[in-house]
Amino acid sequence: MTPEPADPLDEAVLAARLFVLAPATFKGMTLRGSSPAREALVAALAEALPLRRLPGHVDDERLLGGIDLASSLAAGRPVRQTGLIEEARGGALIAGMAERMDGSIAGRLAQALDDGGTALVLLDDAAEPDDAPPASLTERLAFTCDLTHSRRWQGVTLAAPAGALADVAPLDDATLRALAATAEALGVDSLRALIHTGEAARGLAALAGRSVTDISDHASAVRLVLAPRATRLPPEEAPEAPPDEPPAPPPDGSPEDQSNTDQQQQEPDLSDILVEAAKAAIPAGLLEQLAQGKAPRRAQSSGTGQKRKAATRGKPLGARPGMPRGGHKLALIDSLRAAVPWQAVRQRESGASASSGIIMRKEDLRIRRFEERSARVTIFAVDASGSAAAARLAEAKGAVELMLGQAYVTRSEVALVAFRGTSAELLLPPTRSLTRARRTLAELPGGGGTPLAMGLNAAREVAEAVIARGRSAALVILTDGRANIAADGSPGRPQATADAETAAKAIAARGIDALVVDISARPGPEGAALAAALGGRFLALPRADARMLQAAIQAVQPLGKAA
Repeated sequence: MTPEPADPLDEAVLAARLFVLAPATFKGMTLRGSSPAREALVAALAEALPLRRLPGHVDDERLLGGIDLASSLAAGRPVRQTGLIEEARGGALIAGMAERMDGSIAGRLAQALDDGGTALVLLDDAAEPDDAPPASLTERLAFTCDLTHSRRWQGVTLAAPAGALADVAPLDDATLRALAATAEALGVDSLRALIHTGEAARGLAALAGRSVTDISDHASAVRLVLAPRATRLPPEEAPEAPPDEPPAPPPDGSPEDQSNTDQQQQEPDLSDILVEAAKAAIPAGLLEQLAQGKAPRRAQSSGTGQKRKAATRGKPLGARPGMPRGGHKLALIDSLRAAVPWQAVRQRESGASASSGIIMRKEDLRIRRFEERSARVTIFAVDASGSAAAARLAEAKGAVELMLGQAYVTRSEVALVAFRGTSAELLLPPTRSLTRARRTLAELPGGGGTPLAMGLNAAREVAEAVIARGRSAALVILTDGRANIAADGSPGRPQATADAETAAKAIAARGIDALVVDISARPGPEGAALAAALGGRFLALPRADARMLQAAIQAVQPLGKAA
């Protein structure tokens, strides 16, 4: 019988014990997957370390410290309040929904980690595999544990270590070289990860009360630190190393010396053992991706449209100096905080008494800032000409329906332009209505010539109208790129190709994101050339279905960029 695989919680508990052993060394851990197992592990961490909860929209004053406004007004002098980073010194900050953390907060936390001010526990609640907390933080934390599929949660405790990290001898050069070779074989190019791996091996020896590491410590450290970061699988057979100089034969030709030499040659290389340990720890789904050469992207955006600054609504950002006009609102508390430190100086300058009111000046004024995501519109431009029209239209219809099914989650809309014969037509204006889309797509016609330039111009006009309304637009063009109808409707491949290139360059000049998808049975060079003229991406998907097309569009489209 095949032994039952270990529960992910076992490895996570081991990682947590190492973190508790030396928080300043390991910096923290990322716990992915909302589950009872994760809640039990966090509770065990809270018993071993003081944990401070990090609010989702924490401001700089609360995070870094600053003026305590209420105390300052009561005392008549500036009174400083400590920030969360300072309060968590000697323990750790715990951040929920870390995949949504603002970049500015992540930057301040990264600096605190580098300064040794605190440690960090990130709770990753992302529903999609490619969503993740900021890389600037996960890069600095030693451990990443996925507890999504853990089947148990009872009896989680962090046993006390038998020794201390300082009592364990440093790793020798041969072991360090083996760890570096293992990291290189797995595609882990982070020097921090390599340092964490060596310290984890020493920490495992300390947990067991030993002063020297052994091969089991090295293998476990690779599983805990390097395996979750793997971006590729090592080759099945490592390239043969150049032969070393043969050792000089013993003077007497003793058979004992010969047998000792044979045993040394048969002894497995340490890096091979560590690579196998890492491969055994990689989850099956990730292992399959790596075997196919598909490294996890771990994107930082959800494809929900461009971020833009707003005056009145959206996610709150930190206040900034400015006048409350043009729709901007006064940030009263932040304005008072800016004024309080200067009261003693201003009172002396104006001759006012200490009991007088707050003296405000123009430079004290702060205005509120918000960030909102604009709605995203994906415009499908579908080549409905020729014998392949039926297949292209069927996949386009299916992809449109699948993307509209997520519209209310991603704040996205879908539009459809079809071109065939001597015309291009907007069949589906930007919409989030799945019922309307299905009704419009039901009898979409096909056949005829390929007026590619007309289709590109029609798609560009739709995109420009979308952008003019403050939304972000992206084009998905389903075609093989073989135009044979010119922009004026006349037949002729050379002129049609030239007109299509001109139309594509107009889209590129407008800065509109574009993706060319060729789902014909035999993709040719024309589709890639069209993508190059558009300044976009090219994707050849012969034998694609609607779900594969939707997944490919979401995977490669450069959406969600900061404006």
